[in-house]
Amino acid sequence: MITIIIIAITVGVSLAALSNERMLSALMFNAYRTYNHRQYYRIFSYGLVHGSFSHLFFNMLTLYFFGTEAEEWFKAAWGNSAGSILFVVLYVSAIAASSVADLVKHKNDPSYNAVGASGAVSAVLFASVLFDPMMGIYIYLIPIPIPGFVFAPIYLLYCWWMAKRNKDNIGHTAHFWGAVYGFVFPVICMPSLVSHFLSHFIK
Repeated sequence: MITIIIIAITVGVSLAALSNERMLSALMFNAYRTYNHRQYYRIFSYGLVHGSFSHLFFNMLTLYFFGTEAEEWFKAAWGNSAGSILFVVLYVSAIAASSVADLVKHKNDPSYNAVGASGAVSAVLFASVLFDPMMGIYIYLIPIPIPGFVFAPIYLLYCWWMAKRNKDNIGHTAHFWGAVYGFVFPVICMPSLVSHFLSHFIK
């Protein structure tokens, strides 16, 4: 239910911003304005807007599949109320956490902008892997599911490598740190999840 609400809000704001350039500009993450003009709200608001319909669609589709799964795991671990609240905290804080590295790197670059919920979606995906490392994850063009514990390091390595190359317009750094945050946040809230994770490999 929480996942559906997040998707509905994000879709609504994103669609409105796609047809309103002024709104998009006001909500997107601009490292220079965030740091130098103290527009700190941007480290959260950029997760509500997207650069295109396809960008929005794929982010929300991924969030739907993994968010509903992670949400249930959170409720099972902390109870319905606390679990729902922590899931929201994970998602919202992951938007900010995934932007910190780019904020530091580009704080003096007025031309650097970013939009999208990809960092938070990566966090939700990796939280799901923490709870269920054996879960199957499908990647485009690969017809068989890849276990989460195999997918996770490959994903991190890919994000790190692509961020280092800096050859496209995708926020690979945000994807990387969002994913890391999604794994670490639940462990901070419940350290025993480390044992839960390892128990899938140690019999």
